[in-house]
Amino acid sequence: MQSSIVHYSKLLEHPEFRIDAECYKPYHLKVEQTIVKKGSKLIQDHAISVINFGAYSLCNHIEYLDSGKPFLVTEDIKNNIIETCKLHYISDEVHLLLHKSHCVKGQVLLTMAGAYLGQAAVFNEEFECSSNQAIAKITLKPGSINPYYLSTFLNCRHGQSQIERFRTGTGQPNLNLGLIKLIRVVEASEQFQTEIAKTVKHALRLRRNSIGIYVEAQTLLLFELCLTSRQPKHQLSFIKNYSNTVQAGRIDAEYYQPKYDEIVKSIKNYPGGWDTLEKLVTIKKCVEVGCGEYLDEGIPFVRVSNLSPFEITEEKYISEKLYREIEQHQPKKGEILFSKDATPGIAYYQSELPKKMIPSGGILRLKNKTDKVNNEYLTLVLNSTLTKEQVNRDVGGSVILHWRPDQVKGTVIPILPEEKQTQIQQKVTKSFKSRKQSKHLLEYAKQAIEMAIEQDEGKAINWLENETKEMQT
Repeated sequence: MQSSIVHYSKLLEHPEFRIDAECYKPYHLKVEQTIVKKGSKLIQDHAISVINFGAYSLCNHIEYLDSGKPFLVTEDIKNNIIETCKLHYISDEVHLLLHKSHCVKGQVLLTMAGAYLGQAAVFNEEFECSSNQAIAKITLKPGSINPYYLSTFLNCRHGQSQIERFRTGTGQPNLNLGLIKLIRVVEASEQFQTEIAKTVKHALRLRRNSIGIYVEAQTLLLFELCLTSRQPKHQLSFIKNYSNTVQAGRIDAEYYQPKYDEIVKSIKNYPGGWDTLEKLVTIKKCVEVGCGEYLDEGIPFVRVSNLSPFEITEEKYISEKLYREIEQHQPKKGEILFSKDATPGIAYYQSELPKKMIPSGGILRLKNKTDKVNNEYLTLVLNSTLTKEQVNRDVGGSVILHWRPDQVKGTVIPILPEEKQTQIQQKVTKSFKSRKQSKHLLEYAKQAIEMAIEQDEGKAINWLENETKEMQT
């Protein structure tokens, strides 16, 4: 049991007069004491402005499109990274209307609500975009503080402790703009801030390089199938025979869109051959535990929203006791986790021994059972437009997407020559290596700030240089 003794005068210091025990955990009080002792300034001392979306009524104008101006949401911002692989889009007209939500280069973006509350990153993208009402945009005074130092500080434990203390709400936690302005940022020398910025920027370059290499692997796959110049079009009318509907067991027009036939025919006409997924892998369904079993910490319970082609994130947890009861669903090294519900068609290859986790019922475990395809190649195909179009055909028209197991099994996979698969495998492996290095650098930057606060900048700089010297080339 933990306890803190807090004087009434201390409660009065809090801008919202908080009296809940969560706000005064011994850990938070210790962090606060360290920050005050080290010397700090408030974000409002460094900022020209701290704003977000504006009036909530403007949300009524937002309609997501397939293309247009990018629109950032909280899920796009994670630990100094702005994810661009799943961007939402809005029209140019709505973008102009949301003038307070426009992102400007050099701003520090901080998420203010939901599961990803408290994640910070510097906006330095080449595209013009807006952000939603749950993202604060911190515009800094010229020469006041390095934005990469600030974003990394907010992501480190000294920033996160303050964010946890200032957050309000339970079901949907949030952080208001006024309290963001009062977050204390430990002062640091210009040299140290520059070192942190250099590390973060190098991490982001590695990440962009990783994405570029992965795109090369995808392009190689499509080039082999003569699909690199494909521009699928949704046709308003086309003719199908009744026998086609009997064979497929479907009568909805969307299923028979010619653009889907084009993909499947390209695969089946490939000279190297093809096969269905069920002929290449064994398939095991995972398990649902029910939201009543969710905990704030414990063994990760991986849902579809935690799955991406590049990593598995953590959000929900279950107890060790429940884990032991359903341990047969623990993923193994060499397996591919593959989503079938909600956002079907996301594949992640477990190239290393995975940590303890249990995937949800919307995720399948695939195990290669042939030598026709290597795992990296198969995973890339499952994440490619080849599979995405088959998913779109099978689940079209549903509100909540469910890809039936028989449909998953029937997914057609091209069998490229071994040398081509090896080329793709090498590119995927190289891409993941760069991404892993990028992730390490971002963690090292946070740890260096924590070390500088709790020890001194000299030790932190030396440690950072030693840890990152092999990745700084």
